[in-house]
Order: sequence, then C-alpha cells, then structure tokens
Amino acid sequence: MAPHAAVQAVIDLSAGAIGGAACVFSGQPLDTAKVKMQTFPTLYRGFVHCITSTYKQVGIRGLYQGTSPALMANVAENSVLFMSYGFCQQVIRFTAGLHSDAVLSDMQKACAGSVASVFSSLVLCPTELVKCRLQAMYEMEATGKIARSQNSVWSVVKSIMKNDGPQGFFQGLTTTVAREVPGYFCFFGAYELCRSAFAEYMKCEKDDIGVAPIVFSGGFGGACLWLVVYPMDCVKSRIQVMSMTAKQGGFFKTFMIIARTEGIRALYSGLTPTMVRTFPANGALFLGYEASRKVMMKQFDS
Repeated sequence: MAPHAAVQAVIDLSAGAIGGAACVFSGQPLDTAKVKMQTFPTLYRGFVHCITSTYKQVGIRGLYQGTSPALMANVAENSVLFMSYGFCQQVIRFTAGLHSDAVLSDMQKACAGSVASVFSSLVLCPTELVKCRLQAMYEMEATGKIARSQNSVWSVVKSIMKNDGPQGFFQGLTTTVAREVPGYFCFFGAYELCRSAFAEYMKCEKDDIGVAPIVFSGGFGGACLWLVVYPMDCVKSRIQVMSMTAKQGGFFKTFMIIARTEGIRALYSGLTPTMVRTFPANGALFLGYEASRKVMMKQFDS
C-alpha cells in the first residue's frame, strides 16, 4: 500500500471512529427503546410508553443500558466502514480505469458503501449482540425467560462464552450482513445525492455546503437505510436476544415465525423511535466524520 493510501486509510478510520461516538451519544435512549420494542412488541403501546416505563422501572440508566457495547459497536463499525469505504472507492476507480483522485458518481459511492458494509458487519455483530442483550435484560427477567442476573457487559460476555463459545458472538451475522449490504447502499447513496442537491442549489462544492446541510443529508441517508432494512433488523434483534434461552433458527425461519404468529406489523415494532433517532444520530455521525476528516486532511497537506 502506498504511503498516501496508508495515511488516507488511517484518516478514514479515525474520522469514522469520531463519527460513530457522536452517533451513540446523540441517540442511545431511542436505540434502547427500539430494541425493547423489537424483542417484546406486546409489552409496550408505543415508544413513549416504552421510554416512560423504562424510566419508572430502572431510572435514567435504563435508557442508557448497553451504552458501552454500543459505543464499542459504533466506533468499531464506523472505523472499519469508512476505512473500507475509502478502499472500495479506490477499487471502483481501478476497475473503471479512472485516475486515483477521480471524483466518483453518487451511485458509484453507494456501491462502495454497500461492499464496505460486509467488512464492518464482522466487527459490528459481536458488540451489537452484547448491546441488544443488555438492553432487553429487564424484559427477559420480567417475563421469566431468564433468572435475575448481573446487568453488566462482562456478565453477558461470560454467559455467551460459557454457553456458546467464541462462535456464539456471531449469532445473527447472516442477518446483519443481509441488513447492511442493501442498507448501506441506500445510506451512502441518499447521503451523497442529498449533498449533491445542496451543492447544486448553493452553487458550491459538496465539501463546502456547511453544517446544517451535512446534518440533514446524514439524517436523510439514515432514514432511507432504516425504511429499507427495518424488518431485517427486527429479526436480527430477536435472534440475538432470544438465543439467550434457546437456540434460534436462521433468518428466514425466524422471519416466517414472527410473520405467522405475530403478523407483519411486529416486524416494524420500534420503527417510530428509530426514525425519530435517525436524524440527530446519523446527522451527528456524518458531521463528526466530515469535520474531523477535513481537519486531519489539512494537517496532512500542510
């Protein structure tokens, strides 16, 4: 790898980590509500009821259950995602016979983001598994599915290792990849198209559109992602949480069981807090990524 390419990879990885941290801190309570409603759709009337019930049951910390693994998941995922995103863009340039600095079209960038998500899934799945189990721990105990236990990251990790071994951390990997590949095509495609529209309207370069347009573009990309992949995410959460008590079937088996026994609507449980969360969280993600990347690129160029 050429020195410039190596530096570019480090910049993308670092900027992705900063963006991932910003995403978690701005949206964790709503993510907690999403997971609870996905795994126990009959316990809550809506996301406001879910949040108020959680607050009454265990206080404000209940809304931030799983923050540590969520932070690890998002930092790891977005570090690898944005580093792979930069690498995949170079692969597209090479296969298309373009110069290494050529500007790709929005659809080419969407394809690069889609392929990059395969790599990020490998680091996301284990940490998201721990996060989802922590977030749904109260409901698992309250419904008698598990005995009372320590609600800590370490206790969940030890439980997975004891019951399933190292491979247990990759429960739901197939569903994660099935969610990420189309999701991130929409995510990066919508983000880049939105930025292009702002740049054309403002008659400036895409990198100079300003904070508010970047935040809106990131939120719009996130909204498009979730609208496309939400049922797959619901199945993934169900597999990862319910495998605490019994071995779960694969994606299609779990999908059909939910659809047959609970109805198609159950696959969209928790969509409201997800859509409310997506604008601030994904806006913060891209703002953190773009701003930190711009600063680091200037430092390297000077």
